[in-house]
Amino acid sequence: MTFDRKDKDNATLLNLYLRLLYPRMVEEKMLILLRQGRIGKWFSGIGQEAIAVGSTLAMHNEEYILPMHRNLGVFTSRNIPLTKLMAQWQGKASGFTKGRDRSFHFGTQEHRIIGMISHLGPQMALADGIALADLIGNKRQATLVFTGEGATSEGDFHEAINVAAVWDLPVIFLIENNGYGLSTPINEQFKCKNLVDKAIGYGIEGHQVDGNNILEVYDLINQVATRMREDPKPVLIECLTFRMRGHEEASGTKYVPQELFEEWATKDPVNNFEEYLQQQRILSPESIAEIKERFKSQIEQDVENAFNEDEPEVNTEEELLDMYFPYVSTAITPTEAETEMRYLDAISDGLKVAMQKHKNLVLMGQDIAEYGGAFKITDGFVQEFGKERVRNTPICESAIVGAALGLSINGYKAMMEMQFADFATCGFNQIVNNLAKTHYRWGEKADVVVRMPTGAGTGAGPFHSQSNEAWFTKTPGLKVVYPAFPQDAKGLLLAAIEDPNPVIYFEHKYLYRSLSGPVPQGFYTLEIGKANVLKQGAQFCIITYGLGVHWALSYLNENPDRSATLVDLRSLQPWDKEAVANAVKTTGRVLILHEDTLSCGFGAELAAWISEHCFEYLDAPVMRCASSDTAIPMSKALEDDFLAKSRLQDTVKRLLAY
Repeated sequence: MTFDRKDKDNATLLNLYLRLLYPRMVEEKMLILLRQGRIGKWFSGIGQEAIAVGSTLAMHNEEYILPMHRNLGVFTSRNIPLTKLMAQWQGKASGFTKGRDRSFHFGTQEHRIIGMISHLGPQMALADGIALADLIGNKRQATLVFTGEGATSEGDFHEAINVAAVWDLPVIFLIENNGYGLSTPINEQFKCKNLVDKAIGYGIEGHQVDGNNILEVYDLINQVATRMREDPKPVLIECLTFRMRGHEEASGTKYVPQELFEEWATKDPVNNFEEYLQQQRILSPESIAEIKERFKSQIEQDVENAFNEDEPEVNTEEELLDMYFPYVSTAITPTEAETEMRYLDAISDGLKVAMQKHKNLVLMGQDIAEYGGAFKITDGFVQEFGKERVRNTPICESAIVGAALGLSINGYKAMMEMQFADFATCGFNQIVNNLAKTHYRWGEKADVVVRMPTGAGTGAGPFHSQSNEAWFTKTPGLKVVYPAFPQDAKGLLLAAIEDPNPVIYFEHKYLYRSLSGPVPQGFYTLEIGKANVLKQGAQFCIITYGLGVHWALSYLNENPDRSATLVDLRSLQPWDKEAVANAVKTTGRVLILHEDTLSCGFGAELAAWISEHCFEYLDAPVMRCASSDTAIPMSKALEDDFLAKSRLQDTVKRLLAY
């Protein structure tokens, strides 16, 4: 292995060695602890240290790095104490995740490190959002994100690099090509000769480097990052290396030919650099022995200190509270006069007020800029707020949800519009595993609103009409709102944007232009989690939300002899248990109405809760009126038959006849 020191002085080279050696010795200690049965699992990065250490030292301390689970050198080079790391690995209360997540699945704002989730690829989009915040804020900074050769097959890899290329984001995408994804060799992972060649397809710069040569890694990352800070553009770097241990220790290495180990053993990044520094007379056998003894003693002490740290105390209430960033949603009373608005215009006005109030709010979505969005809700926004804050996106829901989270991590607010709620499937992982779990895992907010144009009634068929709120109401960490009136649409949207937690905001497409009502001008909010009791009656209660509210109102207007309490939930997570309980107690008969399909719809949760907590007040079984358990047909006749509205009258009759 050939090293070129260029203009580096002896102190710089020695520092590189110390930074390289330390994580190797920590790893060796971890393998001993594993054999002793004192730890249960370890993902070894032995043989790959030069990539993590070299790249980290080339970045500025205030710049974000998003590493993987073989990048111990990133964490140690950012000076995170080993005791703290060890406490994290052992699930101690003092770990970054308080025992809630494993290994390197955490982030730390103090050290500007954002860890991955197990799905590997999604963190690349977070890097896009972090870099976008720097770009908008005129910060001359780069962001470094790691991935493995296996994860280059994931859609998130493509989406994140494509977005970065289109938006000229200052992101270094670093691929650690170590030969195997668990047991699958690279020839079964991809067909191209070199992964760096993928850069050509995205129209960006690409480099391949010897990932075991710390000077080559450091120099390349330093060169790329320095230029990127002045001329923001993404770069793809492939670091060639080898995984000298198993995927994790329990998996072993029997699937790897022995000759590969022998070949790569001669390329060991620590041993080769150590020999080079001896040739340069910067190190001697005596100084090496002294350094290793000092490190060994320090590591032994730090490890034992971590073992003596407290285990997490079981506190169910704290666990529940920590799913969300601490925030009390309150209603802020409007101070300006009302004006008549369509449901659609109320949403547009809410976004406009929020953009005026929060200069760090960024809107993202397909066609939302000059075109104004598929439903024209953001029409004219580019002219008022500029393209930096109103951003057309490629068709890549996962990357944009991830970028929204990255924006939040780096001090911004983000609103991402799903063109249709149905398309949330393409960003589902980012929503339920990244947005929803971020605060619980390491205490970071996810200040993101995802707007979801939803619902049937327009003959749009199976892929543009679903009511899929139940996918999200059962996911801890998310808040879900679903307004039925223009005033609520604006107030809840503003409340969602104020809230530093991830909010899934459902807006019914059928109501966009068919429903108008008085809406206060200016800024105001409604309390998330607070229902609205629209009618008071004695015979039965209807608990509903969204378009179901209007079906219920229509039914009651057409049947004036029916005396019903009508509860519009408005929020589905959290939902107003007090309002529901009061409605049950005063009527004794409950009909739950929603547009979603019957089986496992949100109404099932309401029915179960009422049966468990209000049983003594019931005079009849809780009845649900929901849409058919089929996909949504396009034909108007078939769609009308599908929708819950077609069964409402019969369901009420059965309820009252019981």
